[in-house]
Amino acid sequence: MSDAMPVVGLNPSSLTLILLGGALGGLLRYWMTAWISSRIGDTFPWGTLVVNVSGASLIGVAAAWMLSGGPGGGQINAWAWLVVGILGSYTTVSSFSLQTLILLRGSRLPQAFFNIFLSVFLCLGGAALAYTVTGYVLARGI
Repeated sequence: MSDAMPVVGLNPSSLTLILLGGALGGLLRYWMTAWISSRIGDTFPWGTLVVNVSGASLIGVAAAWMLSGGPGGGQINAWAWLVVGILGSYTTVSSFSLQTLILLRGSRLPQAFFNIFLSVFLCLGGAALAYTVTGYVLARGI
């Protein structure tokens, strides 16, 4: 399996797929964040954390699947739509950054550092675990 990410060109087809995927990813991000906040409150940015962890995990699955040469493998349009468009728009590092800054500026240091630790640890862990498990499954034809 190659770890090199495909290069998406600036052709009209790829740009349209990124645009459409980005719109869908943004809507999914908004819905998931609002849904989580409505369930457990917004005193901590749980919705953003859930979006970032699930997005990191999904991008791990997508990368392992597409880079393995399996279904969707090597298809630049699938990469443009799913990875760059949907998942690139779905994950919310910019929201994470702003929410953490607000926590820091509000002298809520323990919550800010807890958010940083959880976001980095869980997102990196989610991507690594999903990538590894998907690669294992694909290699064994499970």
